[in-house]
Amino acid sequence: MTHEPAEGNEPAATGADRIAVTLGDPSGIGPEIVGKALAAAPGALARRVVVFGDGGALRGAVPDGIALRAVTHLAPEDARPGRPTPAGAAAQVAYVEAAVAAARAGEVAALVTAPIAKAQVRRAGFAFDGHTDYLAHAFGARRVAMMFAGPRLKVALATVHLPLRDVPARVTADRVRDCIELVADAMVRDFGAARPRVGVVGLNPHAGEAGLFGDEEQVAIAPAIAACRAAGIDCGGPLVPDAAFRAAMSGRWDALVAMYHDQALIPVKLVDFDDAVNVTLGLPIVRTSPDHGVAYDIAGAGRARPTSFVAALRLADELLARRRAR
Repeated sequence: MTHEPAEGNEPAATGADRIAVTLGDPSGIGPEIVGKALAAAPGALARRVVVFGDGGALRGAVPDGIALRAVTHLAPEDARPGRPTPAGAAAQVAYVEAAVAAARAGEVAALVTAPIAKAQVRRAGFAFDGHTDYLAHAFGARRVAMMFAGPRLKVALATVHLPLRDVPARVTADRVRDCIELVADAMVRDFGAARPRVGVVGLNPHAGEAGLFGDEEQVAIAPAIAACRAAGIDCGGPLVPDAAFRAAMSGRWDALVAMYHDQALIPVKLVDFDDAVNVTLGLPIVRTSPDHGVAYDIAGAGRARPTSFVAALRLADELLARRRAR
């Protein structure tokens, strides 16, 4: 691991192809999975990475030759595995803020984020529900969506971190339409589909059964689908939730839009747990992350699997290459 070169002695990589990696929670598995993923990365990719983190927390974890931007200098007790502290919580926010500042300055073009602890960062004054909301605010993105992309399923969420009781009111025609449009655009621009087929999952059992089990399908979801079809997007639904994911895995749909967090994440983690990647749609930069949390219970034990972070890093590189080629 090396500190970034001084101005005038920059590596050959430019801002257009550099990838920022943020450490996440220094007391979680972030240091371990970042280190393992970078050790497994091809040299040409690893040399384009800049880690935004803490040298002490990363000591011994990241291979030599990886650029480090030392955002914090934590005391050892604030980076102890499985023992989160207020200073560690503030550090998680600082890493992301520094990486965003670098992206806005054109120093990096993609962002791969290790997990943060949402309850911890909220106590540190972070006013957002997670990375996605913060990044939308930081980049001034009018609409964004969280997509989980795996080898077998690609699913975007119309609503994200909400109590279930609050979901129906947030499933609006405008929000569903935004998600369909973001998914259709991303499938072409980022995933190389010529004419993607987007399935839209209903909210209620049996997709409402013609209003018998809820009217969100009739009031919000179907009008959004109709508007997107009129705009030339190949989309369908509202799909019966208990059959939609099987249909997508069978090839009927290239991607799905789900209405709430667990409706999407349960099937994705069932079939693509180690390989699924969280992708933020609608940002001016590429942003990916693994599909798991900070895992305090195994932090520091050497047992954290880097598979999802490896996938997040590789996918960020692939999406960046596709965008540069367009």
